[in-house]
Amino acid sequence: MSTPTTSAQATHVFRLPDLGEGLTEAGLVQWLVTVGDTIVTDQPIAEVETAKSVVELPSPFAGVVTALHGTVGDTIDVGAPVLEVVDPTAAPHADDVSAPEEQETTPTEIEHEAYREEERAGSGNVLIGYGTTAPAAKGRRRPSAAATPAPPAPERTTPKSARDRRPVAVRSPLVRRLARDLGLDVHSITATGPDGAITRADVLQAAVENAVDGAAAHHRVTTGSDETVDGLGVVSRERMSPLRRAVSATLTRSRSEIPEATVWVDVDATELWNLRARMAPEGGRAPSVTALLARFVLLALEDFPVLASRLSESGEELISFDGVNLGIAADTERGLLVPVLPRAHALTVDQLDTALRELAATARAGSMPPERLRGSTFTLNNYGGLGVDGSAAIINHPDVAILGIGRIIERPWVVEGAIVVRRIAQLSLVFDHRVCDGGYAAGFLRRVTELIEHPLRAYGRI
Repeated sequence: MSTPTTSAQATHVFRLPDLGEGLTEAGLVQWLVTVGDTIVTDQPIAEVETAKSVVELPSPFAGVVTALHGTVGDTIDVGAPVLEVVDPTAAPHADDVSAPEEQETTPTEIEHEAYREEERAGSGNVLIGYGTTAPAAKGRRRPSAAATPAPPAPERTTPKSARDRRPVAVRSPLVRRLARDLGLDVHSITATGPDGAITRADVLQAAVENAVDGAAAHHRVTTGSDETVDGLGVVSRERMSPLRRAVSATLTRSRSEIPEATVWVDVDATELWNLRARMAPEGGRAPSVTALLARFVLLALEDFPVLASRLSESGEELISFDGVNLGIAADTERGLLVPVLPRAHALTVDQLDTALRELAATARAGSMPPERLRGSTFTLNNYGGLGVDGSAAIINHPDVAILGIGRIIERPWVVEGAIVVRRIAQLSLVFDHRVCDGGYAAGFLRRVTELIEHPLRAYGRI
């Protein structure tokens, strides 16, 4: 059936795409557009949080936004409507609730050209399982009768709201995030940057003018009731985000399936501490303590590779690898993330330092791609940065071990019969007792300790 020729506007319903990795839902963090906005193909229209990361969701349609499905904090299932767009230049589309079912449709020439340009340039807004190829010409399903009907499209004679809520030029996602965290609507900020772009200074100036103190939590909902639990009034109920639920599921599985054991040791890191300060090149900076410790861990794993292996799902096979994918535990505002450095054993200290700084910045910004959060074979957790000396860490399933490092602090230490001040840190290794015994784990920890206390012994290998 061909698309009928009519003057009616074509309504496109954008549904949450397949996000890959077995993910079936996403939490709505914030809308980047409002009803009445005019958007272009592949423009980010919302930030959503999956069990893996926070990503911007680009629209495959261009036109005027007529409906937004969901409020901040809602969970949207894959395939559920996200927003509706009216293209005033095109005929009715197969996604139009008033169009006949299974009718054929073709994208407009404008959308076609936008898709081709993105494919040639390489779009930066592509989700897993959702790219910038042209939509299928037919076979799109009509929304069920139970679905909420789309609001009527704006009258073409009164486009003022669309002009007032036009897309705002915010070049940097960090600037957009800063505005959101300060509770500012980017449409209300006066832009002073090139080509009318909003800058960080513009956001901060707007915050001062509006006396904004901060943004409220996205998922917290005040109950507004007289609910009490055990004699205490309930102030709010906060729904766990998809990311927090995924972390919870992983840690629960680790605790329930892995018979873990822990060995720990206090290590004198004074020589490493002093040597690190002298490792900075002229005009540069010294590698981070985490990078040095990561390199020592990777050297030790060459002698104790079982700790960087995995058990099969049945638990009957030990899977060994020709290297190490190193997971680095990172504490972020959205919860614990473990970004991965693939084949980290092949990296030098300088390369590790650069990679670790980039991973930490990306994780804390909430923009870590899902594919960079999987595949670790050993995990390093430098919780000393949190100001604690030790921790009983939980193994990051499906790894079989995790090494925790406490803060490096000055403590009294006995050296050749005399009490002196040294810089001491505690190392704790949690391991799966099914793959090795305590003696093997202790041997690995002794090797790491030796490298920390005598770092020059690794000369030529770091």
